[in-house]
Amino acid sequence: MWLRNCWYVIAWDHEIPAANEDKLFTRRVLNEPILVYRTSDGNITAIADKCCHRHAPLSSGHREGDNVRCGYHGLLFNAQGLCKEVPSMDKPPIKACVKKYPIAIKNKWVFVWMGDPEKADLAMLPDNFSCDHPDWVNVPGYMHYETPYLLIVDNLLDFSHLSYVHANTLGGSAAIALAKPIVDTIDDDGQRGVKVSRFIPDVPAPPYYKRFQNFDSNMDRWFIYDFLFPATLLMHSGGRPIGDAADDNSRAVINHSCQTLTPETDTSTHYFFQQSHRAIVQDTTIRHNMFNTLLEAFNEDRSMITAQFNNLSENAENDMLPLHFDAALIRFRKMLNEAVQSEKNTLLQTS
Repeated sequence: MWLRNCWYVIAWDHEIPAANEDKLFTRRVLNEPILVYRTSDGNITAIADKCCHRHAPLSSGHREGDNVRCGYHGLLFNAQGLCKEVPSMDKPPIKACVKKYPIAIKNKWVFVWMGDPEKADLAMLPDNFSCDHPDWVNVPGYMHYETPYLLIVDNLLDFSHLSYVHANTLGGSAAIALAKPIVDTIDDDGQRGVKVSRFIPDVPAPPYYKRFQNFDSNMDRWFIYDFLFPATLLMHSGGRPIGDAADDNSRAVINHSCQTLTPETDTSTHYFFQQSHRAIVQDTTIRHNMFNTLLEAFNEDRSMITAQFNNLSENAENDMLPLHFDAALIRFRKMLNEAVQSEKNTLLQTS
């Protein structure tokens, strides 16, 4: 179930080679191989990584300035996807071209639009501000899952699992699973999804926090995040020693996280993530400690979700027992399913 008229992250900007490098970056999104490269003017272009002749990957060819030469039979394509040269032909056929994708860069995330190019709308880009902001510090991350992306969506929409999957990393207390989340609908300014808020009072600091700060009391913790189409989490989280005022952040842990999922195929997923702390915290080791702990925790997630996926039989979701934990994921999936169906209906009406 894929929504097409939306932006998907295809890469961090540092993954795309410089224009003067003879390297070609490729990644599959929604089962489509896409070639992404920088042109001499500093812009980034995205075209189908599939020559129109015999469908060889253009990424197996090489750069010629801002053009790409297919490594199989030598067709030359420009940054717009148009074939400019076919060996031994005076002029390329009119149909000699490959698909060009709308692309956008925002705060170090490189987005690709997978639907109708005329509907590409920059207002639908998520506000991943902490990925590239002077007030926030992070280490960018990427993971690959051999599971459908919706299983990871379910995981991110239900933080009760922190008490069990992440008992020794991000969780640290069964109280997280006991705290009922507040779930609200988001549907404005080009953004759709759900807002999930979870507050956990008077609990021990999790192992995650203890790796870079000492605490002499329990904490009041919070997780407040928007989960937006197609699958992006933007989260404010943190903890404050009990007894400190709500506006007193002198001893508080304040984080902001940006995470997004991009389906690669029906059964594999790209996962881009970062967890930022405030730049006023001067210790440069903290960002790396945070990243390493996050990577450890996300490997815990991946192990569990992969085991779950391998355990699923055909039509397994019809046999799953819905519980109160599932409030956010049920609402999000319903909204997403309606959006996908609306796209399909529009296509049928215009075909």
